[in-house]
Amino acid sequence: MAHESQLQAKRPVSATLAGPYGHPFHPILVTVPIGAWVTSLVFDIASHVVQRPGFLTQSSEWLIGVGVIGALLAAMVGFLDLFAIPAGTRAFRTALVHMTLNLLVTAAYVVNFLWRHGDYTAGGSVGTGRLVLSACSVAALAVSGFLGGKLAYRYGVRVADENTQADGYTPGPGRSSTHTPA
Repeated sequence: MAHESQLQAKRPVSATLAGPYGHPFHPILVTVPIGAWVTSLVFDIASHVVQRPGFLTQSSEWLIGVGVIGALLAAMVGFLDLFAIPAGTRAFRTALVHMTLNLLVTAAYVVNFLWRHGDYTAGGSVGTGRLVLSACSVAALAVSGFLGGKLAYRYGVRVADENTQADGYTPGPGRSSTHTPA
């Protein structure tokens, strides 16, 4: 039997802004910064391998900018999801750490973007400091992503309640409810 606080964390504060029940917007929006920032790190590394790396360093800077914009959009929706979690719970504490890490990573990428701004015009590879900052930021992002997964898959934040989910496990017409292994 689910507690009232569990049910509260599954419902959106605003379905229009945070996504409807069982379909939150935050998980889909985070794919933009994650994809952009991981790809920017790949481009940073590749800039040390190719002969004329200017296109990679320029692309990496653009990807960092796209990631920052995507992270800000995901954060706005994520804040709404945070407000649905009852304070004082493990899920709430996990969400606060998740949010803090994401804000720190986003701030690190803003710094990284400004540090790089206009540097690619020289056509050289990404500097070591910028590369290290990107690698550390992606590592922190991975930890935050793990915590985000814990919120959704372990604590069930913003997913459908068990009764709603059970509908997907009822046998269809002409199907048996027992599973026979092959």
